[in-house]
Amino acid sequence: MNDVLISTEGKVGRIRLNRPKAIHALNTGMCVAIVDALAAWREDTAVEAVMIDHAEGRGFCAGGDIRMLAESGADDGAAARDFFRVEYQMNHALFTFVKPIVAFMDGITMGGGVGLSQPARFRVATENTKFAMPETGIGLFPDVGGGWYLSRLPGRVGQYLAVTGHRLDGAECVALDLATHYLAAERIDVAKAHILADPQAIEVVLTDLATPTPDAAILTHRAAIDRLFASDRLEDIIAALQADPGDWAMQQRADIAGKSPQSMKVSLKLLLDGATMPTFEDEMRQEFAVATRVVQRHDFIEGVRALIIDKDNHPRWDPATPDGVSDHLIDQIFAPLPEDEAWTPRH
Repeated sequence: MNDVLISTEGKVGRIRLNRPKAIHALNTGMCVAIVDALAAWREDTAVEAVMIDHAEGRGFCAGGDIRMLAESGADDGAAARDFFRVEYQMNHALFTFVKPIVAFMDGITMGGGVGLSQPARFRVATENTKFAMPETGIGLFPDVGGGWYLSRLPGRVGQYLAVTGHRLDGAECVALDLATHYLAAERIDVAKAHILADPQAIEVVLTDLATPTPDAAILTHRAAIDRLFASDRLEDIIAALQADPGDWAMQQRADIAGKSPQSMKVSLKLLLDGATMPTFEDEMRQEFAVATRVVQRHDFIEGVRALIIDKDNHPRWDPATPDGVSDHLIDQIFAPLPEDEAWTPRH
């Protein structure tokens, strides 16, 4: 069974993720297939638009092949570097693709699924959408362009999402412009059929089939998010949360307590840099340098052990506290790679 189904239907290039048992998590082969397809469709005048969805089962895309990355990270890291290199080439190819792309974020859309959906011109959320960048919980960071997308969200929402890994529903995605349209899941197949019949009419189809978007719960916490997550220093955020007696702040404190201090600091630095990154290519180059180092560090291997392999949910982070993660360590993680090892787009 192919892990990703690539086809052309009428004037639409189709990318259908097809690893239902893994909630369509991306592996290296899937990313290669998608990059190759995009390269072919870029020049093909018969292809007018691209559609990205999942073939069967629940969830759009749960992320990347975390277990493989951890095994590689514990070894020489070569397979992990190969994966990140081609995944980021795929992210960049989608970001720079001129023809319209429509992505259906129906169900779990996390990590790698965010990297697949966010470059699309049309991003469809449903009542099933569960959108998150939960990487700080496994010792990783919001990559696949997270430093770019999250740093461009209103106020300090991006920093809040990056540090806590908080899950958004479909309505919240629309409110934050992470999704462009909100459709009832039962209308998705109709939308796809209409788009396949007339790819020039994607916007009209989605607008006509859209259902009223429910209220976005996150907006009720906007003022608290902007105040409590105002700083780019993790210690300041934790101090602000500790000084706030409210229930919501207490919940955020509890959420943060289980995350990797190193990962939270990496995430804040990533968004700080990402906000002023000149191009998405520059963003991918920086994230690749960071990823190649983080994947071989203790926290990622330990986070995957605790949450995915042993499932004891008690990762032992090292350093164990935010003040143990020095600025020097963060600078080392973010240092540019030598030219011959650095990430480059697929040309």
